Parts: sequence; structure tokens; C-alpha cells
Amino acid sequence: MYAHDESGDQWTRLPPDDRIEVASTSLRMLADPTRMRMLWLLSGEEYDVASLSAAVAIARPAVSQHLAKLKLAGLVSQRRDGRRILYRARGGHVRRLLAEVMNAADHHLHGIPDHD
Repeated sequence: MYAHDESGDQWTRLPPDDRIEVASTSLRMLADPTRMRMLWLLSGEEYDVASLSAAVAIARPAVSQHLAKLKLAGLVSQRRDGRRILYRARGGHVRRLLAEVMNAADHHLHGIPDHD
């Protein structure tokens, strides 16, 4: 069962508790505007802590703490490149989630009707 599968049957049964908990944690991580900005940028390309800090205009220690939370929630992956650690949004599902929440925000801000 995938989020993009909007058949009526999926909405008649509750997902398992472990899926609800993981999904709730992910949404809590996105509830912070700084983390949402960071994850938006990380959806487009890789960043190290210093470049991400400059891009979102907050201190490196704060960026590191936010990245740790996003990584723990499974929203960010990292890889080593020499002495640097590069971070990126983890998979297309994260990018689609961000795109959907931004589309919902646009609808709300601009009074755009929903399409069911």
C-alpha cells in the first residue's frame, strides 16, 4: 500500500501502529520551519554542515543538531567524501512529501480549491 494509491479500500483500515508512530515522528520533524527549509534544500542537492549553515543562515551547531534529528527520523542520509560528510534528503518519497505539503500551503494561502 502506497500513499499515492488512493483506492477507497486503503482508507477503510488503519495502518499498523508502528507505521503510524514512524509517520508521526517524520511529520513532527517537518513541523519545525528550519528543518523544513533544510530538508527542502537537501532534496535538491547534497550539502555539508558548513554550506547548509550558510544557506539557511543559522549556526553550524544548530544545523548539526537539526540534521541529527532528521537522520534519526529517516528523512536524511549521509555519505563521507574525504573529510567531509555530505547530507541529502532520503529518497523521492521525502521530496514528494515536501512538495505535497508546499502545494497544500499554496492552496491555503491563495484560496485555491482542492481537487479530489
